[in-house]
Amino acid sequence: MNNPCIICVAITGSLPRKANNPAVPITVAEQIESTQEAFEAGASIVHAHVRNDDETPSSDPEKFAALQEGLKKHCPGMIIQFSTGGRSGAGKVRGGMLPLRPDMASLSVGSNNFPTRVYENPPDLVDWLAAEMQTYGVKPEVEAFDLSHILKAAEMYEKGQITDTPYVQFVMGVKNAMPADRHVFDFYVQTVNRLFPGAPWCAAGIGAAQITLNEWAVAAGGHARTGLEDNVRLDRDRLAASNAALVQRVVALCERHERPVADTVTARALLGLADGG
Repeated sequence: MNNPCIICVAITGSLPRKANNPAVPITVAEQIESTQEAFEAGASIVHAHVRNDDETPSSDPEKFAALQEGLKKHCPGMIIQFSTGGRSGAGKVRGGMLPLRPDMASLSVGSNNFPTRVYENPPDLVDWLAAEMQTYGVKPEVEAFDLSHILKAAEMYEKGQITDTPYVQFVMGVKNAMPADRHVFDFYVQTVNRLFPGAPWCAAGIGAAQITLNEWAVAAGGHARTGLEDNVRLDRDRLAASNAALVQRVVALCERHERPVADTVTARALLGLADGG
């Protein structure tokens, strides 16, 4: 069991189902069912948003609570990671679910361009979200859309705003942000290894870049994120049948690169998280 790979599944994003893929889970019940399938396929982390009845993104803590309850019941031990990103609302509303004490939460530490807007993460909001995560014992996953975000994570770690060794995820392939560039990816890995020796890291590719980043991460010894939030296709012509199908692709990559898939106990140990009991 050398160098296990943690697979994170991002089960749903912000686009309406009709504009995305019929397999994208919208209701809490659908999200629980889809996550359970992905869990059984090999995912040990679930990255989750919630939706309103009209399929628009929601910041309702009650929906997050219902989702967390169902995930704990049907996916025992799975690491629950809630999103505090812009899809979860505006301002401090984005952290409204943190008192639920999920295992992890995403933390975007800087702003960048998205396809049609600026993804705003002002310093005061970043500081507040980080403080809330410390208050409620939630491990942040730093979402790095740019090199400066990795350096910002190092600064926050030095200041004590991130108390555990940072877990950084590179996000590549967002239109108008960082493309899926292998030279940049390699430099990201070198930078994390220099700033946080021995720390685990993850990579996520958006759209067609998903499978590319999955392979780069698995081959380079990192961890991988997949799921319908980031990409709704298996290839150019076929929609993905489910989140589980995308997880299975990563499992196949792990087999190819002779890396075991981390179960929840292993994933929790690698990330310094308490057991899921």
